[in-house]
Amino acid sequence: MGVAHHASFVPWLEMARTEALRASGNTYAQMEASGVFLVVTKLDVAYRRPAKYDDVLNISCTASIAGRARLRHEYVVELADAGDGRSDRVGDQPLATATTELACVDATGRPCPMPQWLVDVVRG
Repeated sequence: MGVAHHASFVPWLEMARTEALRASGNTYAQMEASGVFLVVTKLDVAYRRPAKYDDVLNISCTASIAGRARLRHEYVVELADAGDGRSDRVGDQPLATATTELACVDATGRPCPMPQWLVDVVRG
């Protein structure tokens, strides 16, 4: 059909979340090495327009505290450059918006409070 499969958006959101953490000066590898893990407990995606093959996308990701052991991320997926050369497809309307909620768990998978450094990153 020439469009990206709807399931492709989920890994793109994860990449945006990972890069947002990296931009704060931390990495998922560092976080997991310290015994803190984040698991997705909720995912909601609203698809507005299709992404086509060879499109270049921008995905913004913002985080907020959703509880003692929960994070909420909001995403906006936008078309940066149309792979088919049609500049009329690049516009203000996002291709998709999404939210995720993640729970902070320890190495055994049990919920645990977010470490203070992560709270500071989200609030900072």
